Parts: sequence; C-alpha cells; structure tokens
Amino acid sequence: MTTPPATDAQLPPRGSVVLLTGIMAAGKSTVAQALAERLPRAAHVRGDVFRRMVVSGRADYIPGASAEAESQLRLRHRLSATTADAYAAEGFTAVVQDVILGPHLSAYVDLVRTRPLYVVVLAPKPEEVARREAGRAKSGYGAGAELWDVARLDRGLREETPNIGLWLDSSALTVAETVEALLAGLASARVG
Repeated sequence: MTTPPATDAQLPPRGSVVLLTGIMAAGKSTVAQALAERLPRAAHVRGDVFRRMVVSGRADYIPGASAEAESQLRLRHRLSATTADAYAAEGFTAVVQDVILGPHLSAYVDLVRTRPLYVVVLAPKPEEVARREAGRAKSGYGAGAELWDVARLDRGLREETPNIGLWLDSSALTVAETVEALLAGLASARVG
C-alpha cells in the first residue's frame, strides 16, 4: 500500500497531543518515534517510563489486578498526561505511546487537558502482532504469557476499548507507511 506523503497541513499542530495506543508489539513505540522525528518540534512521551521509575513497591498491572496495581496504573496515566500537557504548553507536539485499553482509554482522554488531542489505535491483526513479538528483542508476553497473551489482549482491544479516534490496521504497513496513514487520517483521530 502506498500512501502519499503527508503535507504540512496534515501534520498535527505544535502544542497538540497525539496518543498512540494498542496492544503490546502493535508497533506503538516505533511508530511514535518515527512520527515524532517527522514533526518539526516534538517530544516522545513513553508511558512505560513512568512504570519503570517505581524502584520498590511496584505492582504491575495484570488481569484481576490488585487495588494497588490499579492505583499505580492510574498514576502512570496521570503522569504521562501531565507530561504531554507540559510539552504541548511549550509548543511541542507531544507524541504519547502506551498500552491504554478498555475504559482506561476514555479516562486517559479526560486526563489530557491539551486540545487538539488525537487518539490513534494501532490495531494490526493478532497473527501479525505474534509475528512481530517473535522478532523483538524485548518480550511483552513472555513471563506472564498465562496472563497476557496476544489473543486475550486483542480481544480486550476490540471488544472493550471505546471506538474513539483513528483505528489503524497496520498489519501490512511499514513503519513509514503507518506514519503516513496516521497523518492522512489525522482528522479522524481528533477527539478534542
């Protein structure tokens, strides 16, 4: 698939926020970095950084998570939204990427104060996600495979996540093509 290169008019404006979400190995970090590099003034806000900052007492979010894990996930979301807002206030396009699924997506949209806000859900086919996961140096599904697996997360994405923003099946797209498709569909991604 060949998507014509985006024009400057299709780029998100400075001082905006673009949220990229999807399941693990959907391509969020790679696409977010490529998008940020494509923009004239951008910051890449990696949601997982806020989880990794917790040195002791961390409670990772898993299915059936404890109240503490839920609280830490909400803290992570508040911190990344606040960071995105701070970059946007300084004239950067803040490109946020994280796994934000189910009702957490609507809650995250409410946390971001910056407008315009764009939500892009990377939704490659589960078979493609599994192929990508097998080729990655890091593993999002390994140790907790009985808790997190591609099929389970994909179901959560497609059945429990609100249909807001731009949903992009990037299964057959390169990173550059995904960025161009995202930019071409940016008007559909705008949620506020």
